[in-house]
Amino acid sequence: MSKENMNITLKVWRQKNSKEAGNLVTYNVKHVSPDMSFLEMFDVLNEELITKGEEPIAFDHDCREGICGMCSMYINGRAHGPNSGTTTCQLHMRSFKDGDTIVVEPWRATAFPVIKDLVVDRAAFDKIMSSGGFVSVNTGNAQDANNIPVPKHDADDAFAAAACIGCGACVAACKNASAMLFVSAKVSQYALLPQGNVEARNRVLNMVKTMDEAGFGNCTNTGSCEAECPKEISLENIARMNREFLKAQL
Repeated sequence: MSKENMNITLKVWRQKNSKEAGNLVTYNVKHVSPDMSFLEMFDVLNEELITKGEEPIAFDHDCREGICGMCSMYINGRAHGPNSGTTTCQLHMRSFKDGDTIVVEPWRATAFPVIKDLVVDRAAFDKIMSSGGFVSVNTGNAQDANNIPVPKHDADDAFAAAACIGCGACVAACKNASAMLFVSAKVSQYALLPQGNVEARNRVLNMVKTMDEAGFGNCTNTGSCEAECPKEISLENIARMNREFLKAQL
């Protein structure tokens, strides 16, 4: 084996569907380049499995640029792996050492049932987003951006909240499988801007209601969601959503 390459032992969760029980299966992946992304390493493994006539490992992916939020894997007990502020597709094999054993599992939450192997159904997030409704704007010519006064601090906070990619790492990391960080980020990005004021009351009430109906747990402020979020969404958003929710009830 060359100095640059590694041999890795993978213990991967294999599960045919949501109804059948799953288990960890061990694979040995040889000649892994440290410059490979984690998903590229899985591509190599799947090519080997297909060549052998075996079923490849199912996992979600799309952009592979840390934007889409699809690459949801629980790696060695951490959502998206050992590096902070990093999605699985941005994780490279140089973060591991030759001979390492890596355990890979799907998100674990009642609201995220396993579809197959590492793929989970995150349609609950889509339902929460849909329940948020819409933003009312005047028809006709678009206003000049400078005609809508938004304090820079609010604009920065709204932009930071909008960086949430909906990957579900917050749910996977939380002992209660709470979606509060995700929902609060989506509430905050509109609550902070004047364009979101018209539907503000209905938005927060509907999104929280849908979140609860989906089976997500409640927040107990352990902070694991913020610590494991690849986009480092702040817990301040949860406090803001709680204020918006109480205000809407009153």
